[in-house]
Amino acid sequence: MIIGDRLRELREKKDLSQGDVETRSGLLRCYVSRVENGHTVPSIETLEKLARALECPLYQLFYDGDAAPEVPAWFGDAASKKDVWGSDRKDVQFVEKLRKLLAKCNDKDRKMIMQMAQQLTQR
Repeated sequence: MIIGDRLRELREKKDLSQGDVETRSGLLRCYVSRVENGHTVPSIETLEKLARALECPLYQLFYDGDAAPEVPAWFGDAASKKDVWGSDRKDVQFVEKLRKLLAKCNDKDRKMIMQMAQQLTQR
C-alpha cells in the first residue's frame, strides 16, 4: 500500500480536511496534498506528526487491520526470551570478544572463517 493512500483513507475516515491536518500537525496543506498524491515521500518525523494529527498510532499508517498486529511470542514474552540466542548478557560478551579478535585478523583469514561458519550452519 502506498503511504499517501493510507493517509488519505485515515484522514477521510475521521472526517478531517487537509486544512485540519495542517492545523493539527503544523505541516502545510500543500505538503499534505503532495504526500497523499504520492509526489513526496515523508520522513519518519513527518509521519509521526501526521499520526499525531490523525490521532492514531504510527503503526496504523503502515498496517491495514483494525486491531494492533500480533507481537511474536519470542519478542514480547520474557520467559521465552531466555531461549533466544542473543538475549543473554553472555551472548553479548561473546560477540564483543569475537569482534575484537576478528579485528586483529587480515582479510584472507576473515574470509576463511566466514566460509567455515557458513559450512557449519548448513549442516
